[in-house]
Amino acid sequence: MGKTVSFACVHFTVAFLVGYLMTGSVWVGGALALVEPACNTVAFHLHEKVWKRIERRRAEAEAAALAT
Repeated sequence: MGKTVSFACVHFTVAFLVGYLMTGSVWVGGALALVEPACNTVAFHLHEKVWKRIERRRAEAEAAALAT
């Protein structure tokens, strides 16, 4: 979970800077900094869980193949 939190902090900063630099608006930058990274962080966390499940299943299949 620490990796996810670290990723979120970096993402909030980047989203704010991009929004601010493109519009000159602190409000737009702030809104982007809250909404987009929050959605992306949840998606990243779910992606990591799915990816670990896939890796675990592959490892189990390889172990079963070697056992026969």
